[in-house]
Formats: sequence, structure tokens, C-alpha cells
Amino acid sequence: MENLAVKKVFDFSLLRRIFSFAAPYKGSFYISMILTVVLAAISPLRPYLIQVTVDKYISNQLMQMLVLVTVIQIGLLILETIVRFFFSYLTNWLGQSVIKDLRVTVYKKIVHLNLAFFDKTPIGTLTTRTINDIEAINDVFSEGIISIVADLLMIIAILVVMFMEDWRLTLISLSPFPILIFATYIFKESVNKSFYAVRNAVSALNAFVQEHLTGMVVVQAFTSEKREYARFKNINKAHRKANIEAIFAYSVFFPVVEIILAISLGLMVWWGSNKVLNYEVTQGVMIAFIMYLNMLFRPLRMLADKFNTLQMGMVASERVFKVLDNQDYIPDHGRQTAENMKGDIRFEHVHFAYVNEHYVLKDISFHAKPGDTVAIVGHTGSGKTTIISILNRLYEIQKGSIKIDGVNLPDYSLEALRSKIGVVLQDVFLFAGSIYDNITLHNSAITRQQVEDAAKLIGIHDFIMQLPGGYDYNVMERGSTLSLGQRQLISFVRALLYNPAILVLDEATSSVDTESEMMIQGAIDKLIADRTSIIIAHRLSTISKADTIIVLDKGEIKEMGTHEELLKLEGFYYKLHSMQFKTEKATS
Repeated sequence: MENLAVKKVFDFSLLRRIFSFAAPYKGSFYISMILTVVLAAISPLRPYLIQVTVDKYISNQLMQMLVLVTVIQIGLLILETIVRFFFSYLTNWLGQSVIKDLRVTVYKKIVHLNLAFFDKTPIGTLTTRTINDIEAINDVFSEGIISIVADLLMIIAILVVMFMEDWRLTLISLSPFPILIFATYIFKESVNKSFYAVRNAVSALNAFVQEHLTGMVVVQAFTSEKREYARFKNINKAHRKANIEAIFAYSVFFPVVEIILAISLGLMVWWGSNKVLNYEVTQGVMIAFIMYLNMLFRPLRMLADKFNTLQMGMVASERVFKVLDNQDYIPDHGRQTAENMKGDIRFEHVHFAYVNEHYVLKDISFHAKPGDTVAIVGHTGSGKTTIISILNRLYEIQKGSIKIDGVNLPDYSLEALRSKIGVVLQDVFLFAGSIYDNITLHNSAITRQQVEDAAKLIGIHDFIMQLPGGYDYNVMERGSTLSLGQRQLISFVRALLYNPAILVLDEATSSVDTESEMMIQGAIDKLIADRTSIIIAHRLSTISKADTIIVLDKGEIKEMGTHEELLKLEGFYYKLHSMQFKTEKATS
């Protein structure tokens, strides 16, 4: 979980970067700014017309002018309502348009980042960046800088008119303003801290709920319901406390503003009434000033809150820009196509480390000819899965070279390279949706007939047709309605449809029952026919026919050869084989 620290400095460079995303919509931005000026100009007109009406037309009983001014007042009110509608609509439309583009930009960035980035960044954090934080940026436009400018212009316009009408009455009316400024500052700081506390509390709640719903089987299996419930109550209590602190600040501030407004009105009436009696101030001016003060205090009530909203939007944007500025991705400068890839794989003195120089692969060298089946075995943590990850350029190697058909991997474009390498992982991931969509991955170039033909070849077509809806059956999140073996077979269909030159199978039969293993083994035999295959397996019985078996231990190749050759050596492979044979015999 990531805690937000309260920022004190207003970053204008960050604000400029936010508004750079509004460049495609600069027409709407300029119109909204023009509307702020129009609103500022319209606002003082109605009180002024009322002043003129009282002082000139009512006192002199000019009924025709009174009717005319009333019509003008109604027209101004309608005009102001229309302008406010377009101002509100445009600013919100602008904000939604910007975050739409920004969300697409961030997601595009995320899907191209190196897997190393995902290894060290919680998924919940990226979800927050893509959804919650970007949504907060909308407030920069709808309730932030443009709205603040509109309020400030209105305040300036009203003050200018008030000083022009009677500067002494204006100064008397505004004498409590230092108290308001101080109260606004205290409110802003209090709400700012509370707002950060609320965001942190929400983040903690989201992380806790997401993690424990995902791991509910562990919670229930170890009867941890009461303990986890108690933890949740504490986190939820912190969330409530943070919100109540924010509510308290609002509950104090707005009554204080009302009191200050009442004091201002009282001082104005006290001083102004004497001037009215002495004919130094007209009744119309007094009535207009009451309206001016109400109009002046209305935006002042909201300015502090809008500044906090703006600041939180900027904090959110800073977090989003950190993702956009991340350069942790695989460079894709290759121009080599892979249309006629044969699948000749050559590792030459390859070294690889996930962190600094803590190498998990050391001096790995082997050659797989087109059509060969290479099996990789070894204890957990020996580096088996890492080999297939670097073959796919999911990570970059530090030393050595990897070539396919004599071409260095970086010389291929990533799309061309990965389109010719089919991967079937041990933990098959299926997306919520139909079996058909999970097989095609929404590739419209693949027809339903091709999917059915591939499923028949793998031997899962009949099972799929028995499901409600057949290929349109919804497998739910992570394929939870299917068994592990069924998910594996579906992933085989997916791999077969893309007709890869190189097939990678990562422990595809390690966690299934014997019957499913037989079906999967039959599917594997069909998949590996006429293509180069790299198979990682725990069950050595499934790889006895491999052309080459590589034995890894602590990131190094200890032995290499056929099944028979390695058994004769009576080394690492022989020990692994003997241990597994004894285990299988003991459990049979």
C-alpha cells in the first residue's frame, strides 16, 4: 500500500503538463475562459440595476422604466443561467475528454512496460493509477483551475463595482475580511490533511478487500475469518475517523463564513443607515451592497475547497505521470520479420539477473535445431522458467546472445518475434468471458471454424459442446468454472491456432490428475509435431522422447543429452529420475 504525503508546494510545471493534454480541445478551453469573463461581467449588473430602479424609477414613480428594467433583469437572469450551463458543461466535457485520452495513454504505456516493472509494482497500484487517479484529474478542469479563475474574476468584478459605488462603505463592509482569510487558511490546511488521510484510508481498504477476496480460500481453510474481520474493522475505523475529521472542518468553516457575512452586513447597515439619514448614501446603494456582499461571499465559501480539489488532482496527476515517465520497457528497434521462421534456437554464453548482478542464469549455451524437442529439468529455482522468459524477450539478458535462425533477438520486432513463439504456462490464465474469446483473444482474423478444427485436433471439442452455450460458455474470472486440465487444453487450442514456429510448454502436466495428464500428453504430441519445442517438466516420464534434455541447477547447465545418455552418466538427471521413480512407486 502506498501512503500519500501532504504536499505544500504548488507545482506550476505539473499544472502546465496537465493542461498540455487539453491541447486537442483548446477551442473548448478558450470558450470556457471567455465564459468566465462573461460571467464576471454579468454578475454585478443585476444589483446595479436594482440600485438604479430604487433610486431613480421607484422614487420618481417612473412605471414604464420600472417595467423595462424588470424585463432587462429577467433577460440578464436568463442569460446568466445559459452562460453558467455552457460553462459547467464545457469544463466537465473538457475534463472527461482529457482523462479519456490520458487513460488510453497510460494503459498503452502499461501494456508495453517490461515485466520487471510488474514484478516490483503491486497490481492494485496500477489499477488506482489507471482509474482513480486519472478520474481525480478531471476535477482539475471541472472544479479546479478554470472554476477558480471564474470565481476570482467574479470577486474582482464585484469589488471594483463596490469601490466605484462607495469606497468607504466597501471598506466598512470588508473590515471582517482578515478573519475570513485566516479562517479560510485554517480550513484549507485542515481539509487538506484530512483529504490525504481519507485517500490513504481508501487505499488501505481497497488493498485489504482485494487481497482477502482473492485469497478467501486460505482465510477459510485456516479459520482466520475472525482475525481478518477484526483487522478489517480497524482499517474501516481509520477510514471513518479520516472522513469525520474532514466533515468536522466543513461543519466549522461554513458557519464561520456565515457569521462573518452577518458581521459584514451588520457593519454595513450600521454605518450606511446613518449616511442614508444624512442623504450621503442612497437606499438603492444599500440594497445593492447587500446583494454584492452575498454574491461576494458565495465564491469565497468554495475557493478553499476548490484549491484543495485542485491540489489533489495535481497529486493524482503526479502519480500518473510517474507511470508515463517510466522507461522500464524492452526496446523495440528490430526490423526483422519472422514470417518464414524455422525455429533454429541458439543460446550462447547467456547470463541473466533480475536484480543487479545476482545472476539466476550463468553461462547458458545450447542449440535446438528446427523441429527439435528440448526439455529443461531441474529443482525449483534452478532457472527453468527464466530461460523461456528471456527467449520471448520478456526480460533482457545482460551477457551473451540468443539467436533464432541466426538472427539476434533484438533484431526482430517484438511483435514478429512473439507472434512466432507459442507459450503454454503451468498456471493458465483465462479472462472472464466466453471460451471462444479466450481462445482467439478477440482476434477477428480467426474464424469459429478454425477454432473448432483446432479444438477437435487437441481433443477438447466434445467437452466444450457439452457446456451450456458451447464455445460461448462464460468461464468466469480466471476460468474458475473449469478444471485445471480443461484450462490447459483450452490454452493448447489457443497456441495451436497461432501456428507458432516455436512452442514453449511450462510444466503443463505438473498439477493435473493422471487422466487429464494422458489427454494433455496426447495434445502435446500433436502440438510439438513439426515445430521446435521447449518443454519444462517436473514429471520426467513426459520428456523421455525429447531430442535433448538440459539439466539445470542453480542457474547453470550441469548435464545435457538424451534420456538414455543422461541415465548412463548417473549424475544429476539420474538422481532426479531415481527420486521421482521411487516417489511414484511409493504413492502408487
